[in-house]
Amino acid sequence: MAADPLAAIEFDVVIVGGGINGCGMARDAALRGLSVALLERSDFGGETTQASSGMIHGGARYLLYDPDTTKVSCEDSGRIAKIASHLLYRIPFLYPAVRHTGFRGLNAVEIFCRLYDKYVPLKGGKPSTRLDREECLRLEPGLTPAVKGAVSLDEWGVDAARLALENALDAEAHGAVVRNGVEVRRFIRDADGTVRGVAARDRITGAAHEVRGRCVMNATGPWSGKVAGLAGASVRLRPAKGVHLVFDRRITNVGIMFPAVDGRQLFLIPHDRETWVGTTDDDYYGDPGEIPITHDEVEYLLQATETVFPAIRRYRLIRAFAGVRPTLWASGRYEDDLSRGHRVLDHAGEGAPGLLSLAGGKLAAYRVMSEEGVDAIAGRLGRDDLGRCETGVRVLQGAGDLESADELAREFAVPPLAVARLQRRHGSQTREVLAPIREEPELAAVVCRTEPTLAAEIVHAIRRERARTLEDVARRTRLGRGPCQGSDCLLPAAGVAGSVLGWDADETRAEIARFAALRWRQRAPVIAGADLAQEEIVRASRRAAGLAT
Repeated sequence: MAADPLAAIEFDVVIVGGGINGCGMARDAALRGLSVALLERSDFGGETTQASSGMIHGGARYLLYDPDTTKVSCEDSGRIAKIASHLLYRIPFLYPAVRHTGFRGLNAVEIFCRLYDKYVPLKGGKPSTRLDREECLRLEPGLTPAVKGAVSLDEWGVDAARLALENALDAEAHGAVVRNGVEVRRFIRDADGTVRGVAARDRITGAAHEVRGRCVMNATGPWSGKVAGLAGASVRLRPAKGVHLVFDRRITNVGIMFPAVDGRQLFLIPHDRETWVGTTDDDYYGDPGEIPITHDEVEYLLQATETVFPAIRRYRLIRAFAGVRPTLWASGRYEDDLSRGHRVLDHAGEGAPGLLSLAGGKLAAYRVMSEEGVDAIAGRLGRDDLGRCETGVRVLQGAGDLESADELAREFAVPPLAVARLQRRHGSQTREVLAPIREEPELAAVVCRTEPTLAAEIVHAIRRERARTLEDVARRTRLGRGPCQGSDCLLPAAGVAGSVLGWDADETRAEIARFAALRWRQRAPVIAGADLAQEEIVRASRRAAGLAT
């Protein structure tokens, strides 16, 4: 039996938490020559990162109370746009002035955006432009007739979970040992109390692991306080719940910023082939892994959206999702005004030497946060011989030149749209995903027609990208994320995944039920009318087939 790579050596650092910050630190540390173990309890980018608004943005609104965060975010957005060019896409936004909404006048909006323009070159953005009413309605006819005008600006959109995954895979390519589905249970200590690793358990196989390291970095986001507490230390956060609604298509090709009834800033965002509305921002004291979405929250978002986009309720909602921002603690401030800054904590003063935590921050600043985290790790290890951070200039693996999608489609006998979609996720590595079709022609099959997702990509996600469940596969391929929400593709996808992962019939049925339950959990807050009737038919058909959901 081969030796367990997690137990084979004492790592320089064990990173607990495989969200965007943990994955970013793993990549940075590996590139600088440190030995790294990265452990994630669910999947890379599958919790808080996935539940973000999916924007690598400069944070214009932070100018009002935290301009340093705007500057840092814009600088890092520019770097991320270069190293992950295959994952990022430009989202043009309108910042409208609308009568009767309590919104700022057009002159005030323009002044504000002009201030933001000072930072825009840092992120590779375009300067703002003032638009009159007719120009606004020509650009987006769905805007309310009460619009007086708008100012345009732009931000970067991204598949946040994919960005985290690619950081983890690049870390692995440079020597890191990365594992998903592995949950830390306790810290390992020396006789003098120094933290020297973790005891963990694989949540799928049940295998126990002891992973030793010269230091441990806690990068578990909203779980940071709980994980630090295992060592008797603390991380003080003020977690904020954010809810997003997802529509089944692009309602608009521009993002729209607008105020809610209480003045908080919300977004209508065209994301890939969907449209998102979000996000709420409320103090949250529950389990970050079990976040309820209420009817009031859904109505809050819809009511606000229809003040600027009156037809919003005519479109089909397919799901809602929620996450918790690991915002740094502050008292006496409105949730929306809390700093998105970050901090690296050394818990030596709390009786846990060897344990560090990275707390706070935002997706758009993950790279600089990771750099500061690895600087702190190097300081803890006394490694002043390490090279400089290169994550701002070394591109991720798919960020090369793209081949012609039409030529690849002809070569591998697959639909051109499927290839184009692959390139949005895999960039210059698309050929690598398609290559097994030569030996296994059945992998050219389209499994999910609404995305579309090829059997080859499902196999690639498992063989090369550490997908272990159907939900992991969906996170990498968008399987079941489109209008069908898995009703059309779940069974054939389970057949493909099960053949690679070695599931027997009972395991396959159980995995299908888990995936369907997760999809239902996201649909339940928004489903109504004809969609509800259709859902009953789908669920009844699954029960009749022995697939309890």
